[in-house]
Amino acid sequence: MAAAAGVNGVFASLARYDDTRARDKALYLSWLAAAYLDAGEVEHSTAITARVFDLSEGLASIRPMARARLMANRLEPHRSLAPVGALLERAKG
Repeated sequence: MAAAAGVNGVFASLARYDDTRARDKALYLSWLAAAYLDAGEVEHSTAITARVFDLSEGLASIRPMARARLMANRLEPHRSLAPVGALLERAKG
């Protein structure tokens, strides 16, 4: 329970983090998405990974998009879930 509360606290903090710092926010969110996936929270991980894709588009740094694609690959085993399938289609493009 304490771990879940910690992850939720991080998510709440990042929600207040300004999008003008998109590179940093995308990287932090990618690590959060990984933590959710490791905890078995596939839907949360998928939603956060989609946000990482949103923030990564058009950035000069390739690292956030690389992290988004890494998370998409990790979500691949769950492709039968509609949100995951949609994210994987987006990741192809």
